[in-house]
Amino acid sequence: GIDHLLFLLCLVLPLRDMRRLVPVVTSFTVAHSIALVASAQGLVPTGAWFPPVVEAVIAASIVYMAVENIIAPNLRHRWAVTGVFGIVHGFGFSYGLQQEFQLAGDHLLTSLLSFNLGVEIGQVIVLAVSLPVLALLFRVPALARFGVAVASVLVGHTALHWTVDRLGVLPSLEWPALDEATVAAIARVLIVLMVMGAGIHVLARRARRLGARSIPRVARTESPPEVMHGV
Repeated sequence: GIDHLLFLLCLVLPLRDMRRLVPVVTSFTVAHSIALVASAQGLVPTGAWFPPVVEAVIAASIVYMAVENIIAPNLRHRWAVTGVFGIVHGFGFSYGLQQEFQLAGDHLLTSLLSFNLGVEIGQVIVLAVSLPVLALLFRVPALARFGVAVASVLVGHTALHWTVDRLGVLPSLEWPALDEATVAAIARVLIVLMVMGAGIHVLARRARRLGARSIPRVARTESPPEVMHGV
């Protein structure tokens, strides 16, 4: 979906080196993958109100990333924010598969892995195309910050309209009563979120270390200082 692609664009705009990109992309991938499995296993609310809420939060996540890029991106902790939003995007992916789950039969896990593999291949293709283009456009350091801000404004403006439109639908929804079933569903979601958060934290740290190790170290040679002799 175009909203998912715009989120990826906002995600990588200030990240143009592999050391910073690896943990962020890993966090997003793990988060939406686990969300897909949780949704397929019926661990999330199934009411008609939940998909519009998820769609509104997805649009808001793009606005948030765009604003953060404009103000001052906290790249050190971006993997954590990406993990949270990755969960929401994973729920959004799952709605495209709801009608297909019943056709999987005994091969639900295989179908989920196949779908997720397709999503990851799509992400890799988008990143493989966008990163060299961004590096070329932002080759001049003085223009890089300006370019990130302009691109984020354009993306954020579009996502802001989506957010307003999707939030406008929420008041007309039939919200569930706070009964035992609803409380149990909320509890399941919280448990899933906590498990996801722990897994994302561990995997993102490992990915960060892997990205740091993959960067070749340039040997520094110290040359003796030149001595200026007066004439």
